[in-house]
Amino acid sequence: MSQVGAPRGRTCSRTIRSVALLTSGVLALPVLAACTSDGDERSKAPAAAQDVGPAARDRIADGGTLRWAVDTVPTTLNTFQADADAATSRIAGAVLPSLFTLDKTGRPQRNPDYLESAKIIEREPKQIVLYKLNQQAVWSDGRELGAADFVAQWRALSGKDSAYWTARNAGYERIQKIERGANDLEVRVTFNKPYADWRALFSPLYPKDVMGAPNSFNDGARAKLKATAGPFQLKEMDRADREITLVRNPRWWGARPKLDTIVLSAVPRDKRAAALAAGTLDLAEIDSPVAERITQARHNKGGAGPQTGAGPASGARGPVAGTTAASASPSSAEEDGSDEERAEAARESREKQTRALAKYAKEQRGLGGYVVRKSLEPAFTQLALNGETGPLADERVRRAVARALDRKKLAEAVLKPLGLPANPPGSHLALAGQHAYADSSDALGDQNTREAQALLADAGWTPGGAVKKDDGTKAGSEADADKKKDKDKDKEKDENGSGTSGTDKKKEEKKEDKEADAKDSGSGSASDSDRASDEGAYIVGDNKPGRGAPLSETGSRVIAPAAVGQARWLDDADVNAQDRQPGGMAGAYAPGGTAAPSAGSASPSTTSSASASASASPSTSASPLPGPLGKNGKPLTLRFVLPSGPGSEQLRTVGQKIARMLDRIGIRTEITKVADANYFKDHVASGDYDLALYSWPATAYPATDGRPIYAKPVPASDGSLLVEQNYTRVGTDHINQLFDQAASELDEKAARDLLRRADARIWAAAGSIPLYQRPQLVAAKPAVANAGAFAFAAPRYEDIGFKDPAKSGPEQPQKSAGAKETAGATQSPEASPKESPEASPEESADGTGNDTGNDSGNESAGESDEQ
Repeated sequence: MSQVGAPRGRTCSRTIRSVALLTSGVLALPVLAACTSDGDERSKAPAAAQDVGPAARDRIADGGTLRWAVDTVPTTLNTFQADADAATSRIAGAVLPSLFTLDKTGRPQRNPDYLESAKIIEREPKQIVLYKLNQQAVWSDGRELGAADFVAQWRALSGKDSAYWTARNAGYERIQKIERGANDLEVRVTFNKPYADWRALFSPLYPKDVMGAPNSFNDGARAKLKATAGPFQLKEMDRADREITLVRNPRWWGARPKLDTIVLSAVPRDKRAAALAAGTLDLAEIDSPVAERITQARHNKGGAGPQTGAGPASGARGPVAGTTAASASPSSAEEDGSDEERAEAARESREKQTRALAKYAKEQRGLGGYVVRKSLEPAFTQLALNGETGPLADERVRRAVARALDRKKLAEAVLKPLGLPANPPGSHLALAGQHAYADSSDALGDQNTREAQALLADAGWTPGGAVKKDDGTKAGSEADADKKKDKDKDKEKDENGSGTSGTDKKKEEKKEDKEADAKDSGSGSASDSDRASDEGAYIVGDNKPGRGAPLSETGSRVIAPAAVGQARWLDDADVNAQDRQPGGMAGAYAPGGTAAPSAGSASPSTTSSASASASASPSTSASPLPGPLGKNGKPLTLRFVLPSGPGSEQLRTVGQKIARMLDRIGIRTEITKVADANYFKDHVASGDYDLALYSWPATAYPATDGRPIYAKPVPASDGSLLVEQNYTRVGTDHINQLFDQAASELDEKAARDLLRRADARIWAAAGSIPLYQRPQLVAAKPAVANAGAFAFAAPRYEDIGFKDPAKSGPEQPQKSAGAKETAGATQSPEASPKESPEASPEESADGTGNDTGNDSGNESAGESDEQ
């Protein structure tokens, strides 16, 4: 088991999400019917449309090389190892079999290139799944895919042989045996206990030569793959030039790939703007500042860039941002020659500025040759509340924090400027647009300052509670000495750089409050600090073992079916005894209208009448507290840990907004900025934080992938806390039971109901508060077809290529899914994805509704997964 050293807990890899789980999305549950009378009620929350420059295959030129940016050259090509990353997953998707892939709604669909059918043929006494393989499917060495490959992968990932260095084995441990069916093209898999997420298995599928022995598994597939079975095959992995070259697989039996070659170039995010401007890339995922530059460049063809704004360091606007009167015009010292050194410095500054402007203008001309394709990534950013120790160990305090947040405003700050839907996720287990999505957030409740204050008062946190009650009051020099010591400590803390305090902090908070007030009132423009950006949106595992892969095209990690039906407040009857943690009480669930226990313990604002005008905003229904809250002489202060790197501006901006929201209910935050490289391992995973921001990818298999994230941590044999992936340390026995039941429930309606109930209790526990779905921005040459912002869907590598000018007209302008919400957003015609009508499985052969000219699209999950 891979473990993360943790002072207050440790992780376990028993069910760590697939490598693709971190940067890519794993599949969600199979087509699960909603708990309604007709059994097939779709979510009313639409997904953002794909934006991939769709084109039919007959309109794409044959041949060509696509240069596609990745973050790094992968250290392994084995997606089941702990150090696999996004590049590992991308390569696997192009060169290895994926038995099930994701459609545009994040549902797993049978891949006809490998499977003629796959279904449950027996449920009692044992669950048996029968796979019928495509008779044309062969490995690149000429051998047919068969039962031997399934058996080797099962034995390697079952967890029974510790010689295999695996990062995950979820589902494989439930298999009892695998055997050949009626012929070599049939594979029978018998489970020792029912497994609802069986479609997550064997994707990707490796040849028995890789999985058959520990040595070949551990080392044989790190730098090369002896046999592949995809539309492309690995030609070379050049670590010196930081490139991976994929070429057509001559034995591929499916549709002939349009491209001759795909070159995956490792280009760090902060260098992508320069690489794009130089024309060395055709396709690259980018951050919002670079997207802004591309949009601006297309509006000002050949121009010198914007007149004002951030400099090259910001990557968003022109390089004159830092220009001041002293540096932009001749100083008085230079004019009268009174100070030659200052005059020389001024001249050098102007020359430097001129060079920066010239460089920027040149880059802008290069960036004008790209379009921005955008959608919503299948991942959501959450506020994590560490419930192991401190004030947040009390569920009432966690719920108060959650009720203080205006999630809609936070989502709008990130997504609205990009023209994307800005609806906060209502589920931990699915995202909008998925067949299984349902909003269960009512189990916690919306933003309400008065009720948040009432919860804090009920937990004993009151104004004046931070004042120490000593037997005697210190006086004279003794008291003064104590004050001086406190000041010295504060000064030393500031000098050491821990936290944010002092004059700079006051100025920063004052500036941010003004900006927030202006924005909230709808006047003025957003400041630079509040500019929406997707950089720094930390996805769990981006820099830790077993994480960092983009949404898995195999569906081993995408969106999970969410709670179905109308969620509601949990009252005492809904709260199972198992859901009450030590110290918990019915009041912790605070149904709507709950007031403070007493006027003596609550501030005047918390005792306001529950019958306040319905038209009043919840945030204004209570008066600001006279000062910070406290209890037993201790102030209510939470340590908010945020990454400090140049790519983490978004998280810091959102973090500052959250801090201001908490301040309004009397909770003070101490923001601690740490190095990006240490953020996750040394703080989030180890539990060294009170509040933190990071993202979870969506999954198509929530019963499997959701359990390790939200299950109740248990004590390990060494006395530490076994948290698996539940870095908030918040959970209940009942949540565990609901996940376990859902994973074994083969009836889709019943499984959906179990997951809905689990999600409602996750909301009620208030350890994880979903804030917004991450934006997905991709820079592409206009001629690139069928590639870009894929959203939930898996890429179809054989259909990616360059539009043939002789056969295809200009790319049609597309309207983003969020255009209705964001009227007036400035976009280039090519930059906006079109919101296509939601397609039912019957509307298209592949269930996606995309016109890609593919006649062999995936069948609907409902058809392939029946029984």
